[in-house]
Amino acid sequence: MGVLIATVDASIVIISLPAIFRGIGLDPLAPSNIGYLLWMILGYTLVTAVLVVALGRLGDMFGRVKMYNLGFLVFSAASLALSLDPMHGAAGALWLIGFRLVQAVGGSMLTANSAAILTDAFPARQRGMALGINQITALAGMFLGLLAGGVLAAIDWRAVFWVSVPIGIVGTIWSYRSLREVGTRKPGRIDWIGNITFTAGAACLLAGVTYGIQPYGGHSTGWTNPWVIAGLTGGVALLATFCFAETRVSDPMFQLSLFRIRAFAAGNIAALLIAIARGGMQFMLIVWLQGIWLPLHGYSFERTPLWAGIFMLPLTVGFLIGGPASGWLSDRYGPRFFATTGLLLVAGSFLGLVALPVDFSYSAFAALLFVSGLGQGMFSAPNTSSIMGSVPPGQRGVASGMRSTFQNSGTALSIGLFFSLMVVGLSGSLPHTLSSGLQAQGVPAGTAEQVAGLPPVSTLFATFLGNNPIGHLLAPSGVLHTLPAQSVHTLTGNRFFPELVSTPFHHGLVTVFGAAAVMALVAALASLLRGKTAASAGGSAAGSSTVPTPADEGDSAASRH
Repeated sequence: MGVLIATVDASIVIISLPAIFRGIGLDPLAPSNIGYLLWMILGYTLVTAVLVVALGRLGDMFGRVKMYNLGFLVFSAASLALSLDPMHGAAGALWLIGFRLVQAVGGSMLTANSAAILTDAFPARQRGMALGINQITALAGMFLGLLAGGVLAAIDWRAVFWVSVPIGIVGTIWSYRSLREVGTRKPGRIDWIGNITFTAGAACLLAGVTYGIQPYGGHSTGWTNPWVIAGLTGGVALLATFCFAETRVSDPMFQLSLFRIRAFAAGNIAALLIAIARGGMQFMLIVWLQGIWLPLHGYSFERTPLWAGIFMLPLTVGFLIGGPASGWLSDRYGPRFFATTGLLLVAGSFLGLVALPVDFSYSAFAALLFVSGLGQGMFSAPNTSSIMGSVPPGQRGVASGMRSTFQNSGTALSIGLFFSLMVVGLSGSLPHTLSSGLQAQGVPAGTAEQVAGLPPVSTLFATFLGNNPIGHLLAPSGVLHTLPAQSVHTLTGNRFFPELVSTPFHHGLVTVFGAAAVMALVAALASLLRGKTAASAGGSAAGSSTVPTPADEGDSAASRH
């Protein structure tokens, strides 16, 4: 329940953004408001990426169940505050962004400690199945959030946040009443130097990547913006300082020594790469469906957010089948075969998506999504079990936080990376194509050139938010009121924009999914090098046989709580 609601809320806002911004009376695509849009999309992910290691370490020190229970409480309170936003305009957006960040703190407490609690509770022979269910619930929550956001936003934008309140309250009461501390605590001092340098460094780096999406100085992206460059270089410098400091303090927050365990290092490298690939796929599929395929098949732009979530359900079905099954099998036969095979399936699905035409047959598209979900499920459950089973019991909290950091950072990095790749790809061919198409429908050359010269990111975000892209682009000029009715109908219809951008968009898709396929193959290689079996819970190196320790067997009683 904890990881489900935390990950559902990470994605539920994406689909419901149009209704949310309409509810608070703010145009998110106005140049001065793009920052609000980016922080609504990415603020939650940035906070979870930055804080999970520190919160996992605090769980090791003061009790994982205590941190987990507190997380439910914080999450529930923030969800209630979000649903009661009393403001409008920019103030309303700041209220939502602020409490989304607080909500992310509670979600970080849940995700940072959930895997460690389960690792404590289950013996080694059952751990893969237990962590598999937990991990696949988390992944499924990301895509179920898209569907839930579409459904609830159609009812009321506040319902997007209301839905978390009763679940959070039930989860808070249930966790406080039923969970018990059965894990090994590792008392120690708080590593202030490590916490400050890591938090500041990760925040600067990820914020720089986020603002790299925005256009700057006549460029289609912001990678030449001095603030972006400063954020990236400052973030890297702070993280380098963090790594140096962690080798000098007696009780470090980030246990760099864990990377000497082959299963831990290989599993986290593979998780980072597949998180980057998966995050890029999620956003590109939404743009593909909402901006091109669904309109071409008769769906209005306003209805596309809901239907995009529905048409992506095969991905979630694949998760739900592949995760528990591979977790159960990996308990008996080891994680390497299932995790590596899953990643090869993911790479194959990316190559299949590259081969699809823009106006694809849905049966082929659904089959590729199912294979991708199946492969990600096959990888995630054994990989999580391998990582968590390879570390000493007293370091499971920080190990869980480190694992979550790699995954969440990969998601945040993917958005900046793949949106930039798509924008750069579109900026080469879209302006001429858009200008010619508009002038062919009677739009004055000056207006057409002005609209075509706008950054492609605005066009992508318009489709992403379920707005009519041409209507949005031409609205400021008022030219639609001067054109013949037939031309207006054509320009704002379902076919003009999708057919106009399908060719340049497909070039961008080939670049994005080709890069994702390469990442999946490199991740498969890292997974193959993890060793034959996961390490025992006692923390021996990967490659040794997995033998449940007495502590593991004793902890199994906790699974009955």
